[in-house]
Parts: sequence; structure tokens; C-alpha cells
Amino acid sequence: MHQPQGDTPVEGILRHTPSTAPLRRRLAGRQLPTEGPVANLQVTPSHVIGFDDAPFPPEYRGNVPVVGAVFAGLRLEGVLYGQVRRDGINATHNLTCLIADSKFARQLQLVLLQGIALAGFNVVDITGLHDVLRIPILVVVRRRPRLDRVRRALLARVPGGARKWELIARLGPPEPAAGVFVQRVGLSLEDAERVIRRLAVNGSVPEPLRTAHLIAGAIATGESRGRV
Repeated sequence: MHQPQGDTPVEGILRHTPSTAPLRRRLAGRQLPTEGPVANLQVTPSHVIGFDDAPFPPEYRGNVPVVGAVFAGLRLEGVLYGQVRRDGINATHNLTCLIADSKFARQLQLVLLQGIALAGFNVVDITGLHDVLRIPILVVVRRRPRLDRVRRALLARVPGGARKWELIARLGPPEPAAGVFVQRVGLSLEDAERVIRRLAVNGSVPEPLRTAHLIAGAIATGESRGRV
């Protein structure tokens, strides 16, 4: 994310997101560090949150539910619920608020995302999310995305698509890891593989993401559906 000269990572997020006063209070309450380096993951994290969005009809243009499943090891510890706008620009801001304002914030060691965008093309700035929360961010997808198609769709059909494509392109192509594909900030590829192998006990997708997917589906349709 481009930041005006002199901005800290937190100020950069706040400058580009609405309703900054509540977020300032939440970040201040958590006493997040905003300066200095963030170390790479050194041990397999014991407290992880995985986010996924709910399904929605193609013609829908409103807010889409987003679920965060908080795990301690392989045990579900809690659930966070929020919303992001279909094809909007508030995913980074809203995820930051959900995490920073939760009782789980101080224990979390890793954020997992099922894809770099929520609610269609509401792209998460995972570098900005990492800079603010000071913990590693790991994006996991089952299949390698066709980035050429993503770019064409963003530039042709989505408001602000050029900026969203910049956030995606900055990360580089997804890397194969433990049977899935990943994008990452704040952890090595070896760390990512270790996390996935430890948490993916019912298939190739880590349990926090699988659980978030099931809950989000049930919220939207009354029951979970689709492969997880």
C-alpha cells in the first residue's frame, strides 16, 4: 500500500479506510507495535484464525458475511463474524477491526485467508494487514489461480480494479506448498508448509479455513455445502 511520507503502517491503513476513529481506538486498546521489524514465524503457531466469506448470488451487490474461526491447536476456540462489501474496498479495514477488537487478539500468531479476495473482488492488502497486526498472514487456495483472467476481470469490470490488481501482483504468483498454493507475508515457504501439514487433518485445507467455510455457508443458506 502506498503511504505518504512519514506515515507508519497503521497510518497508511487508516488513511485509506473509512471510519478511522473506531479503528484507532481498537488498535490503541490492543497496544499493537507499529515500529521495528516483524520476525518470521519461528515455531508452529498454536493460536490461528482462518477467514472465509459466505456464498452469494451473482446478482447480489450488498454486504457479504465473513466468518473467522479461531483455533488453539486443532481445537475450535471461538468464532468472529463480520461483513465486507461485494467487490468493495473495505476487506482490509474490516478484518483488522474484527481481529484487533476481539478477545483473541493478543493470543493470535497467524491469520489464514481462503484466497486473497473476499466477497468477489474485495481484495485484502495482506502486506498492510501484516504491517498493522504484526503477525504473519498466509493465503491458501486449493488450485493455482489464473492470474491473467483475474487481471482482465479486474481491469474491465471492477471499480478500482487497477489498484486491486496492484495489491495482487505485488505478492507474485502463488507458490505450491503441502498440496495447495499459498501467498504469504511474514513467514517462509518452509513455515507455511509446516503450518498447513499440521492443521490440514481432514483434507488439504487447514482446519481453521475449513471450519470458517462451513459456518459461513450455513449462515448464508441454512446449511453448509460444497467441498471443504
